[in-house]
Amino acid sequence: MSVTISNITSIVTSSMNTTERINTTSVTCTPGAMLFTSVNSSSLTPLQVFGVAYAYLHGYISICVCLFGFMANMANIIVLTRKNMISSTNFILTWLAIADLFTMLDYFPFAVHFYILKDVDLPPLYTRGYGWICFLLFHGSFSICCHTIAIWLTIALAIFRFLYIWFPTRGSTLCSLDHAQIVIVVIIVSTIIFTIPNVIANDFDFLDVCDKSINTTNKSTVISQGDRIYHWKLRQENAFFRFNESLNFFVQASLMKIIPCIMLTLLTILLVVAMHRAYKRRMALKNKGKKEDTDKHNEHNRTTLMLLAVVVLFLITELPQGIMTILNIVDIERFYESVYMPLGDLFDITALCNNAINFVLYCTMSTQFRETFRQTFCSCCPKIRPGWRKMGVAHAERNGATVTTTHV
Repeated sequence: MSVTISNITSIVTSSMNTTERINTTSVTCTPGAMLFTSVNSSSLTPLQVFGVAYAYLHGYISICVCLFGFMANMANIIVLTRKNMISSTNFILTWLAIADLFTMLDYFPFAVHFYILKDVDLPPLYTRGYGWICFLLFHGSFSICCHTIAIWLTIALAIFRFLYIWFPTRGSTLCSLDHAQIVIVVIIVSTIIFTIPNVIANDFDFLDVCDKSINTTNKSTVISQGDRIYHWKLRQENAFFRFNESLNFFVQASLMKIIPCIMLTLLTILLVVAMHRAYKRRMALKNKGKKEDTDKHNEHNRTTLMLLAVVVLFLITELPQGIMTILNIVDIERFYESVYMPLGDLFDITALCNNAINFVLYCTMSTQFRETFRQTFCSCCPKIRPGWRKMGVAHAERNGATVTTTHV
């Protein structure tokens, strides 16, 4: 997710000049007033103003989305693992739900501590808790890992569906459950390996406050003498860490943003073309009077439409970040500070919403999912209310005339 790149630093902390940053790490203790960085609102761009304003709401919106996502993805996992639901497509969707679930389990405490329960006397992503700064480092890499796994699982899902439609005779063989299991293992292992540079790049530092300081703009925010304040930083001690930082940026920009966006765009187009081709095939079968084959194609078409919706939603979520990443490479200094960073929280919440919305898609677009969900969670609720029967129609002949009787 964008949280490690766009949220680890903040507008407030980035406004500190280079001398202040050097001093906070070189002296034995730091005057508390140095943490109160005054930012002139007139010098902020409209996006930066928006980023600061939205940050106050982001935590509350995030936990609401996460709470819904917990329940939705747990329901997805339970329903998709029922015996009647086992298939290569549903196996990939199950692991997609697992990746989304872990993303939200990780983001929930992050949003609570660093947004809702944030110390008002500290800049964003600063904390007094050693355990919380360790969690922040874990969150920075784990959230990226889970989100990247979800992206590539969605790409695999689109490829499997395209092969199944485009090659109707060999589709079931190419998209077998065994192949799906292999693809999932490769995606998870590869993502973990490519996340290692991010783990190495992230580090933390601390400031020991020398004196009691009061923020002149907010008399209630006080940093006491003897406080130890922890904050995130990039490791740049030597040539190895500087190379690792460049490698990490390249990996995240290419394998986690730009390439997935390009592939999702192409696969969306290919799926639409494949669906049109399948539609013409279905019409040809219908004209020949092969109703059974037509019904089978209709069911496949509904499944493909649902999976296309999943892919398109991922594309809508990831494409803006991919475009921003490319622009960030072109003008990394000014663009990152003025555009990319203020939109970091907005990128995060759109990704969280995408992680939670699949349950709604499955319920609205898949009859089999709805029926299995009802049997699993609502088995005590009969389809027909007790004491009621389905309306039926009986036909009889009286004196040569047909009489219709309705039974209720």
